[in-house]
Amino acid sequence: MKITPLEIQQQKFSMKFRGFDIKEVDSFLEILSETLEYHIKENKKLQESISRLKTSNYEYKKREDTFKKAIINSQKVLDMMKINARKSSELIIAEAEVNAEKILNNAHKRLAQLHEDIAELKRQRMQLEVQFRSILETHSKMLDISEEQAKTDDNNDNKVKLFNRS
Repeated sequence: MKITPLEIQQQKFSMKFRGFDIKEVDSFLEILSETLEYHIKENKKLQESISRLKTSNYEYKKREDTFKKAIINSQKVLDMMKINARKSSELIIAEAEVNAEKILNNAHKRLAQLHEDIAELKRQRMQLEVQFRSILETHSKMLDISEEQAKTDDNNDNKVKLFNRS
């Protein structure tokens, strides 16, 4: 049963022989009514405060959930970024290795070409040396022949001069 301060104030008691002092009862009921009214107001304030705190607590829990979700999403994004960075670095490394392999292959081909060119130049040098030697020998023989011819001609000239003198 719920009783209000107004009901306490308006409560009237029947009179009986040798009953309570009406002023005392009224005074007590007045004090009881004020005390009850104070406690009801205080209870109402506390209920409102509890309601505000519950609302505030609910909002904080929502924020906490939002923060948790944000942290989880951030962690997922960070993990994805790490995975993507790892994949990207692997691709870059693979591409660099392919490029390095191409460069090495080109260098090996160039080196082989240079060796071939050197061998060709050596062969050409040897061929030129043989040709020069052949030319020198031919000219040397021609000089020798020319010298012998000159000697023979000189001898023949001397013989003709001697023959003409005689």
